[in-house]
Amino acid sequence: MSRTAGHKARKRFGQNFLHDPGVIERIVRAINPAPDDAMVEIGPGLGALTEEILAVNPNLQVVELDRDLIPVLRTKFFNYPNFRIHEADALSFDFSQLATDKPLRIVGNLPYNISTPLIFHLLSQAGVVQDMHFMLQKEVVQRLAAMPGDNNYGRLGIMAQYFCRVQPLFEVGPGAFRPAPKVDSAIVRLVPHQTLPHPARDLATLQAVVRTAFNARRKTLRKALAGMVSVEQLQSLGIDDNLRPENLSLADYVAIADLLVANRPADAAADDATGGT
Repeated sequence: MSRTAGHKARKRFGQNFLHDPGVIERIVRAINPAPDDAMVEIGPGLGALTEEILAVNPNLQVVELDRDLIPVLRTKFFNYPNFRIHEADALSFDFSQLATDKPLRIVGNLPYNISTPLIFHLLSQAGVVQDMHFMLQKEVVQRLAAMPGDNNYGRLGIMAQYFCRVQPLFEVGPGAFRPAPKVDSAIVRLVPHQTLPHPARDLATLQAVVRTAFNARRKTLRKALAGMVSVEQLQSLGIDDNLRPENLSLADYVAIADLLVANRPADAAADDATGGT
């Protein structure tokens, strides 16, 4: 394990501390923080990116799980009285509590071992977010931006694109970190849609359809969605049941989910509306 500023990078927290000044400057330029933005950083670590953002926006808030890093950050940034540290797990943190009169701008070098569930957690709070800039494993960024037919296309990309415009920015090599990860990284920008391009009648149904389909991504839709959607229903939507899940667009999945909602028995629809019993 690598020691940086007296702190041992912990594998269980997925810690790889960014140290390359050129990469840090490029990330800050991409974020383009303003003094009055509602900025939030996830996993500030030793504060390499934090320092550059604070120089522009002294009201930055951070969410850090590693309690040993809290005193490091407090000492390093003691001269910023409005700098606030939330000692919490970002996976369960309620980011909406930080949004007041302005939407949040969230940034972070996310721990790669929890990046996918963390992104899903953040997407569920997209309504209070202006944009997000994240350092992620390159493969995860490829999955976020993938289009139908791509090998990387799947549940993560579909749901991210349901909520956000996804823009890969640039790649970062392992040498920019201590310790150096064994994978390449990339910066991505996620901007929540002001108006959803393909709004689903019921988000939970859409999520269930996408999850079910990609649990059997190598099978045809006829088999992957068997028991959930009939061949006749797929054909009524103009969808070829011999296609694989990776061949369908977001709009196709929304159409399938909406059809299921429309065909629910009246009592099931009533339970959904009231939350069930």
